[in-house]
Amino acid sequence: MLSITDLKTGVIFEIAGEPWQVLEQEHSKTGRAGAVLRTKIKNLETGATVGKTFQGSDKFEPVRIERKKAQYLYLDNGLVFMDTETYEQFTLGKEVVGNATNFMKEGDEVQLMLYKGRAIAVELPIKVSLKVTEAPEADKGNTATAATKQITLETGYKLNAPMFVKQGDSIIVDTRDGSYVERAK
Repeated sequence: MLSITDLKTGVIFEIAGEPWQVLEQEHSKTGRAGAVLRTKIKNLETGATVGKTFQGSDKFEPVRIERKKAQYLYLDNGLVFMDTETYEQFTLGKEVVGNATNFMKEGDEVQLMLYKGRAIAVELPIKVSLKVTEAPEADKGNTATAATKQITLETGYKLNAPMFVKQGDSIIVDTRDGSYVERAK
């Protein structure tokens, strides 16, 4: 059993037979009152995100999540993946893959999270390298502060990057928040 002290960011647990993942958590204790944990949690089956407060006495069942390697092939009536061990192809909907579609290109290897034999999420590396397909020219003299411009990546995702990034450059993107990290070497 898990207690509220075990519910850290990223931990997966079960409420009413459904898997939930902790996105944010804040532990607090005031005066004589018991400890409480304010969280933002995501239902891994439905994709719903809710804020929930847990009391110090609450207990939770841990969830057994299997991880399996797969390769992203292409986008059709869903996202088509291939199991890297059995070479079996299968399709996942955008609701399962979520924001990972912004950072995957054809041929990328990903980790599938399986709950009771069914894919519930796709896990990407924290940093991925993507090519810039559109980047406006930098404005001269616009550098009093850390100036940025909006660029488009090969996946169609748009983000803010420094002014020196040009079309055709490869950059490193943080998949957790979709932010620019650095130029790829």
